[in-house]
Amino acid sequence: MRALVTGAAGFVGGHLVEHLRASGDDVTCTDRASGGPDLLDAAGLRGLVAEVRPEVVYHLAGQADVGGSWDSPVQTLRTNAEGTLILLEAVRVLDGVRVVTVSSADVYGMVDPGDLPTPESAPLRPVSPYAASKAAADLLALQAHLGHGLDVVRARSFNHLGPGQSDRFVCSALASRIAAAELAGGDSIRVGNLDARRDFTDVRDVVRAYRCLALDGRPGAAYNVCTGTTVSIREVAERLVEISSRSPTDSDTTGTGTA
Repeated sequence: MRALVTGAAGFVGGHLVEHLRASGDDVTCTDRASGGPDLLDAAGLRGLVAEVRPEVVYHLAGQADVGGSWDSPVQTLRTNAEGTLILLEAVRVLDGVRVVTVSSADVYGMVDPGDLPTPESAPLRPVSPYAASKAAADLLALQAHLGHGLDVVRARSFNHLGPGQSDRFVCSALASRIAAAELAGGDSIRVGNLDARRDFTDVRDVVRAYRCLALDGRPGAAYNVCTGTTVSIREVAERLVEISSRSPTDSDTTGTGTA
């Protein structure tokens, strides 16, 4: 397939490009780091899409900093929602293009434990500006399908992890701290809430799911990309310290803890 990947320089984008090329796809990458058009550059995106004439577009680009979205809510909304709309409009003039938009499980907000695992039919109750922007982008993708007949599949990804992930995320942060403690010869590391539970998927499985959706997803449908099972941060820490001699310590304690 001829594929266009936005946000190709990011953590997930890099893994997706590698997987697509290994699968025999002809991949064009675009991101600001390589001089590609900004998501808000309508003329630039139209020109890129017209030049590449992709069979499938994987839309991963956007503002992904949840914490930063509180400081820049307007820019977050513009980048993630308006940017998605501009891309959809650029693609709409071509025939036979499938678009896989990548959203986030954050669109579901705070879910009652009794309602887990979260189905795609769950209401969207975003808490952060980031989550609201992704919910808006998700609905714009649905509108493009219902209103214009665009072949769109919506992926809602839960937590993922893997090689190359920034240490702004919990699993890579834990791994970095454990490695640093080993190098420094320390006896423990200090971490946050070990009892929080998350649904983690290896990024290499995530990108395989995206390609599966491009091939077999139902037009207009939303798909959760996850395992359906949660693990505690404590369990993650335990798995990591199995290959080290460090012991994670809860953030509200002072002594050396046990994993």
